[in-house]
Amino acid sequence: MSNVPVAVVTGSNKGIGLAIVRDLCKQFKGDVYLTARDPARGQEAVAKLQEEGLHPLFHQLDIDDLQSIKVLRDFLKEKYGGLNVLVNNAGIAFKVSDRTPFAVQAEVTLKTNFFGTRNICTELLPLIKPYARCPTRNYVCCLNSCKLPRKKREMNNFGTGRVVNVSSMVSISALGGCSQELQKKFRSDTITEDELVELMTKFVEDTKKSVHEKEGWPNTAYGVSKIGVTVLSRIQARMLNEKRKGDHILLNACCPGWVRTDMAGPKAPKSPEEGAETPVYLALLPSDADGPHGQFVSEKTVRTW
Repeated sequence: MSNVPVAVVTGSNKGIGLAIVRDLCKQFKGDVYLTARDPARGQEAVAKLQEEGLHPLFHQLDIDDLQSIKVLRDFLKEKYGGLNVLVNNAGIAFKVSDRTPFAVQAEVTLKTNFFGTRNICTELLPLIKPYARCPTRNYVCCLNSCKLPRKKREMNNFGTGRVVNVSSMVSISALGGCSQELQKKFRSDTITEDELVELMTKFVEDTKKSVHEKEGWPNTAYGVSKIGVTVLSRIQARMLNEKRKGDHILLNACCPGWVRTDMAGPKAPKSPEEGAETPVYLALLPSDADGPHGQFVSEKTVRTW
């Protein structure tokens, strides 16, 4: 089992995900895994970064496929004994001009953006490594690295216990388009993961019946999927506080901004590199940071949900 710290970025063979991997390769003191559904595209992206003098590693991952997630989980457990940094970047969006029926868009979009992200978190959050105070030294080190020399330990604590769920400012605008009843539920500090899953499932079912607007939903599948990601992040952070308080894990949702990618189009004002700034900032929060945690962050600033 390796004591080297490890970071994983989902959906990272292009766009914002690739830019996040690039930055982590430069700043994270450990192994950085670029993941993609298509191994050929993933390896091509790895080769591109290698040409830049960087050294990412590759692992296949399709967040729509639970078995694929479990293969990655088992690999991380066996090789590293866990995981230090997880950036859930993978996501999809239909173009505005797409003529696919809205109910189909809703089901497909939520399957990846919400349910796929949730499955990743279910399988990988238990692997996030905790911090522990060394009994003989006045510094923090990773539990699994306590037998290493001091210099190695200090390298290992860099960025441990950080989870970033890439959401969108569209989640806030979509929330504003929900009924007051739904807004109250999505802003609740006591909503459970099961209740959130029920709401996300209901949205999909309501679109199939063509009653989603009548039921108080906004007319945006992408927006609702990102409401789900943001609220899921708030729930997960609360659960970490309750069950792993002393592990010093920080988990947040964030908006990278409107970025020039295949998803957002060429007119977006931000480059992928600029879009990576906030996710990377959250992924590399200092070891002594107490926050942000359970927040929605844009431009490195906590926003009101």
